[in-house]
Amino acid sequence: MSGRHSGQQQTHTVEGTDPQLYVAVHEPAADAGLRPVLLVHGFSSSSKLNWEDTGWVAALLDAGRRVITVDLPGHGRSGAPEDLDSYSPSRIRADLLQTAFDAGVRPLQEGEPSSGLDVVGYSLGSRLAWEFGATQPEITHRLVLGGPNISDPLAEFDLRAAQDYLADGTPIADESTAQLLKMALLLPSNNIFALLSLVEAVKAEPYDPAEAVPHVPMLLVAGDKDERAGSLPQLAELARKAGGTAEQLILPGRNHTNAVTSRAFKQAAVRFLAGQEPG
Repeated sequence: MSGRHSGQQQTHTVEGTDPQLYVAVHEPAADAGLRPVLLVHGFSSSSKLNWEDTGWVAALLDAGRRVITVDLPGHGRSGAPEDLDSYSPSRIRADLLQTAFDAGVRPLQEGEPSSGLDVVGYSLGSRLAWEFGATQPEITHRLVLGGPNISDPLAEFDLRAAQDYLADGTPIADESTAQLLKMALLLPSNNIFALLSLVEAVKAEPYDPAEAVPHVPMLLVAGDKDERAGSLPQLAELARKAGGTAEQLILPGRNHTNAVTSRAFKQAAVRFLAGQEPG
């Protein structure tokens, strides 16, 4: 990996509570003079698993981009706050905004290519990125959304069944809930009870992408074996109706788990964020 890296524990507070987020700022060896890129990982993952181990950070650094990575609450190297509010999508978006400002991001200025912020999100991160772009147009320049969905899979997560399973091993009838919980339990860095708090907070703020649509150029990406690929045309149509633009990329032979490792995905994203055709 080229460039310099610094990891830091956030010291800022939003609405009086420390979110305990772990933030890393990666500096390129040769800066391209373009705006930073914020990477937002998916549920039960981390910035290391989602972005570092898969080559995303290295690819962006090689392109001369400054990269900001964040571990969501209860994930990776971030803490696990006790208050439920710290896990709500609106609160996380506020913390991401503060994180961007702390890293030196400033509002977009016409004719200044280093101003503003590009955002890449995967899975749950794509929901957060969509809403971030819609609510923060003054700093959001472009969005890349991997494995996005027209609805939120966590909305159907059976919290009670998951809690019962953790308490006494009661089998989980809902297959989606069972799979998500199994995935979360595989990573020792995850705080499983914090992740359930996140699910509870997400369910309390239903996701409706039509409610607020980003007006910035977007690249929507999914594997052809990912059922979420069917959401891409719907999200692109929402963008078109709102006066925005959205390009779509389908990755052959990829599913929701391994699409993020695709070299074609990384290359298309790097080109798109530089204002070039994604390939």
